[in-house]
Amino acid sequence: MTSDQIILLGLLGSVFILFIWERWRYDVVAVGILVTGAITGVVSPNDAFQGFGHPATITVAAVLIISRALSNTGAVDFVTNYVKLSIHSPSLHIAVLASVGAMLSTVMNNVGALALLMPVAIQTSEEAKRSPAIVLMPLAFGTILGGMVTLIGTPPNIIVASYRQDIGGAAFTMFDFAPVGAIVALLGLLFVTLIGWHLIPAARRKQSAAKELFQIEDYITEVRVTENSKAIGQSLTEIEKITEDSEALIIGLIRGDQSIRGAVWREGIQVGDILVIEAGPKGIKKFVESLKLELTGTQPKEEDPESTETKRVIPKDQILMEAVIPPNRSWLIGRLADTLQLRSRFGTMLLAVSRQGKPYRGRLKAFRFRAGDVLLLQGEKEQVVEVISALGCLPLAQRGIQIGGKSQAWLSAGIFGIAIACATFGFLALPIALLLAAVIMVMMNMVPPRDIYESVDWPVIVLIGAMIPIGNALEISGATTVVAEALVSITTGFPPVAILTLIMVLTMTLSDIMNNAATAVVMAPLAWALAQELGVNPDPFLMAVAIGASCAFLTPIGHQNNLLVMGPGGYKFGDYWRMGLPLEILIVAVAIPTLMWTWPL
Repeated sequence: MTSDQIILLGLLGSVFILFIWERWRYDVVAVGILVTGAITGVVSPNDAFQGFGHPATITVAAVLIISRALSNTGAVDFVTNYVKLSIHSPSLHIAVLASVGAMLSTVMNNVGALALLMPVAIQTSEEAKRSPAIVLMPLAFGTILGGMVTLIGTPPNIIVASYRQDIGGAAFTMFDFAPVGAIVALLGLLFVTLIGWHLIPAARRKQSAAKELFQIEDYITEVRVTENSKAIGQSLTEIEKITEDSEALIIGLIRGDQSIRGAVWREGIQVGDILVIEAGPKGIKKFVESLKLELTGTQPKEEDPESTETKRVIPKDQILMEAVIPPNRSWLIGRLADTLQLRSRFGTMLLAVSRQGKPYRGRLKAFRFRAGDVLLLQGEKEQVVEVISALGCLPLAQRGIQIGGKSQAWLSAGIFGIAIACATFGFLALPIALLLAAVIMVMMNMVPPRDIYESVDWPVIVLIGAMIPIGNALEISGATTVVAEALVSITTGFPPVAILTLIMVLTMTLSDIMNNAATAVVMAPLAWALAQELGVNPDPFLMAVAIGASCAFLTPIGHQNNLLVMGPGGYKFGDYWRMGLPLEILIVAVAIPTLMWTWPL
């Protein structure tokens, strides 16, 4: 091997290790590897940034903006409304949810499809008195399966199609993925509906509904500020410092008949004010004694919601709303809860947090956020929704906020359909058609200009832009040919179909431990080189990479959708392979003969 090949393969190995380690976010790793490649000379400085203007990168960004427009205008609500009619049996509930998720994922980003359907899944589970764990994992898997059907369903398909255009002169078209992808998706949906959900651990299937998840302590109580209280003149921030040892959480301030919020929380406490606190018996006692307060009444959280006291605890104009932290898109990740200052900045309170279905029992200020954590927020509805968006989180309740009426919904769907038709019939290149559709939607305010950049999953865009030059360098240097020759040598005597199966399984394995877009960038050149060494049609090998890169069902870290449902569903890391392993085996068993029939070797 040449020195360039050794360096590039070393960089590739470093990518795998760093992605698995997860010490740094994958886009940071990708840019670091790209810069290292440019410094060592294995990536030409003139080519180092070509990935950011690559058609695959532009297409993914345009699809994300279009997905936001379809969501904002309510174009997908016509489909999601049917879910509420299917909650009578678990299998029917899962079948409708997963099928709707798969259908949406064929035409929009699958993370966006899941974000739209998660609140529906949780709400309908509550109505059916069913654990959300029963439906959330099948829903996540359904949205992943649906992405295999079309070119724009998932980034790996776009990357593989663009690579084929770069190396072979013609890209895969919009529906070239459908003959194999649709069959795989259909059988996968049947599996998760009829068999898969039974494989979720019984403990998770029996757990309480999401709204019962947050019970940090046993009681909510009200305490009155007396004339000789130490709290008089103190702000709530100062009171929290004084009573830190009590571990009581102040969740409300009542003055007269009004609940006080926002900037008033920074003002001094007055005689007669009532503080609403949440704590256990010992915490209540410490809090009252340290400030010389008067205990007015303590009640269990399960108290009748129509009672007067409960209404005072959660005022009519306020709500409780849960939100989940998505991977790579929220600035909360890695931050301490104490640094948010939501109450003073937004008049919204962080009441509780949960990780993997278990509420955090310690001091909130010491909690460091991770992707997949679930937050419980209290405040005015519109304010809470804005705060959730500002935090980069996804709400677990339907927001009911749409731009325009039915006319806008039909218009957005029509613009998208025309763009797809133009690309399908060759009037416009796909990136141009989709980008034009995105621009028109922005100009018509279907995606407000302030939301354009929030619509794009920038870590994925940066990852693709940084990895494409690495993939090109691997091919130009001959490193992929070296690896392909080694694989052919190891598998001497094996029929091509066995090597095709090996490529799909290897791609699946990588996708379970690293980002699927990065997997596609790395595996597509290898699959092409391997097909060339074998002297067979490279198309089934590229399709095997596209399918394998989308099949990340064994772990919560392989695909963003798996991680998004981990907190709300209360799943543990080891729960995924129980349903995911037999599903991946089924996909390999179905996809290989279908590939051989659709794309003969």
